[in-house]
Amino acid sequence: MKKMLLLALVFVLVFTMIACSSDDPAKSELPDSGTKEEAETYKLKLGTTAPAGGHYVLGLEQFADKLKAYSGETITVEIYPSSQLGNERDLIEGVAMGTVEMCISSTGPLPNFVPDFSVLDLPYIFKSHEHAYEILDGEVGQKILGQMEAKGIKAINFWENGFRNITTGSTPVRTPEDLKGLKIRTMENDIHMEVFNSLGATATPMAFGELFTALQQGVVDGQENPSILISDTKMYEAQKYITLVEYVYSPAVLMINNELFNSFTAEQQEAFLKAAEEAQAWQRNYCQENEAASLANIEANGVEIIEVDQAEWVEATKGVYDTFKDKLNQEYFEMIK
Repeated sequence: MKKMLLLALVFVLVFTMIACSSDDPAKSELPDSGTKEEAETYKLKLGTTAPAGGHYVLGLEQFADKLKAYSGETITVEIYPSSQLGNERDLIEGVAMGTVEMCISSTGPLPNFVPDFSVLDLPYIFKSHEHAYEILDGEVGQKILGQMEAKGIKAINFWENGFRNITTGSTPVRTPEDLKGLKIRTMENDIHMEVFNSLGATATPMAFGELFTALQQGVVDGQENPSILISDTKMYEAQKYITLVEYVYSPAVLMINNELFNSFTAEQQEAFLKAAEEAQAWQRNYCQENEAASLANIEANGVEIIEVDQAEWVEATKGVYDTFKDKLNQEYFEMIK
């Protein structure tokens, strides 16, 4: 009986202490560790048509490293180069549907998704890298990127591809007239195709992953791309001439599935955007610093470098604007000009 009374007394004392502690303001201010949801971890696949070691992939490696660090290793990125996940249009559609988490693509196919991208493809509309950066990072570029959200894509920012030049295998191109009768591979881009068709060539759209073989086999006589990409992909093994027309400035867009981006915590989104901005700056700087080295490498591999009177090419391509003016965003055109 005494033992039972003792146990009952102990129970009353413990209950009293618990009740008192719940009324203690100091105790009630302790944080509830179960109320804060931990950030989910993500492993993202990022596709590109560019080769490993090329300027896109080197920039993407910077992005992946920075994002891993800034996100506290909650977001990691695995890069798939050389069209492993598909050509550029496949990648863009995959990001829109969520079957591919991320990609980087030249703007060439993007007018098929957002027509306002077309204004960026007009020949000789950009006068320099700095002019292009001012427009792409400013109001015009950001408004165009924002339209991708309606397609299910968060378009992050513009990276560097560069001013596009022409290479040919057997026929040197020194003037616009020299293009007549040649089959020139272009991207699936109406304006790029019109440039070459209007000059008497036959524009031949083709996936980038098929291009090198097509050059080797003579399916096309030539192609157009920035010098750094021509060097990175060793096109000099199948071409004898490069003509420095620099007719279009070609940027690239880093993209992620919009729903996926919105699933990140605010801190993860901030880390993502910070990593993308810093990687963009690194990649642009890398491309400009290596432009001369790329041309030197192309020349060292037996390709003749042909410089042109650019004013002649500007004049020869003026009609392209007239062909597309009714389809272009005139406000953006005037802002760029």
